[in-house]
Amino acid sequence: MSGLREEATQLLQELLRIDTVNPPGNETRAAELLREYLARSGIECELYAREPNRANLVARLRGGDGSSLAFLSHTDTVLADPSEWDRDPWSGDLADGEVWGRGALDMKDQVAASAVAFASLHREGFVPSGDLILLVVADEEVGDGFGLSWLVREHPEAARCDFAINEGGGERLVLGGAPVYMCATAEKMSAPFKVRVNGRSGHASMPGIADNALVKAARYLEALGAYEPPRELIPEAAGFLEAVLGEVPPLEDALRRAGELHPALPALVEPLLSLTLSPTMIDASHQRNVIPAVCEITVDCRLLPETTPADVEPLIRAALGSGSYEIEFLESVGGTRSPLETPLWNALARFTEEIEPGARMAPIACAGFTDSHFLREAYGTTAYGYFPLKTMDTELATKLVHSANERIPVDDLELGVSMFRHTARSLLGP
Repeated sequence: MSGLREEATQLLQELLRIDTVNPPGNETRAAELLREYLARSGIECELYAREPNRANLVARLRGGDGSSLAFLSHTDTVLADPSEWDRDPWSGDLADGEVWGRGALDMKDQVAASAVAFASLHREGFVPSGDLILLVVADEEVGDGFGLSWLVREHPEAARCDFAINEGGGERLVLGGAPVYMCATAEKMSAPFKVRVNGRSGHASMPGIADNALVKAARYLEALGAYEPPRELIPEAAGFLEAVLGEVPPLEDALRRAGELHPALPALVEPLLSLTLSPTMIDASHQRNVIPAVCEITVDCRLLPETTPADVEPLIRAALGSGSYEIEFLESVGGTRSPLETPLWNALARFTEEIEPGARMAPIACAGFTDSHFLREAYGTTAYGYFPLKTMDTELATKLVHSANERIPVDDLELGVSMFRHTARSLLGP
């Protein structure tokens, strides 16, 4: 495996040295690097782009009429301020067994590992029972319509697949003395909304003649902060609790039992049991001497999978109570899930059991959004987020994503290559 370890490390370093901060993205530069890399193994690929500098790459090992599997990843990254880093964010430096750079964890590591797994399988003469697809897309971080959402709409056959492995999971926790690796099988819906509180404007020197919307908004802010939504045991929460506790406890005991196992678990489990509401922004008068007639509270709202804003708006109104306000949902993105009992789950679970003694896999619903949503919505794809990190501490990895000094141990990069190769052979092998 040492040869593939070096191959993946070098490819990751080259990817990290390409600035694909989105915006503007410029992902075509990364796609062309990958095209050249694949060509050295005799693999042809296609670039699909809504604009020339925002390319998506699709490569395919054609198989029979069996199920198809996609390795899904994205090449764009969030911004990086070099002044906050100990090393140049686009250096791709290898230091103390770790590769440094913006995107090392999110998610050029997975781009490199999946590409090396894909190319090495082809070099070994692997003939899949169904198509094996390398799907490397643009514009995941911003989502302005240049990436997978555009690809499945404009070139649906290019991205069609039965199964997919994407980002969103792989974190490792030691619970009850045994390692548990998270696998994201679903994601919550991002459904932010505004509460628009209405009043009457007036001169700030004469507050009695006005109806201050900002003051009126205070009680709605307090109500949102104090609201405890109803809980339910969704399949992902039940599967996670069963994996870590050995059983599914009654709903009312779930958080207590999780806390008894590990003090960090309740914070992880609680968002799996209900919607979450977090007021994050407020806007009222833009002049000190004008009492505002309108005050807008922006609320980050995350819904359980397959729940809609229409389902929860009555709950939000009940929490706010009566008054002169309006609720406007700004968007609704994500919120899809994949089943837990599938051949892909079985393949990943078997690999996880081989990572280290006693290791097992547990389902989780991602609090954030991933491109898995577009595959599930367009094709009914079973898509999981999984890239196991054994060497890097989970708490450290979480802090480094979208932050300074992002890096990944080469040991974990090599583990990712092994995971992709194992899964392809297990799912699409003879």
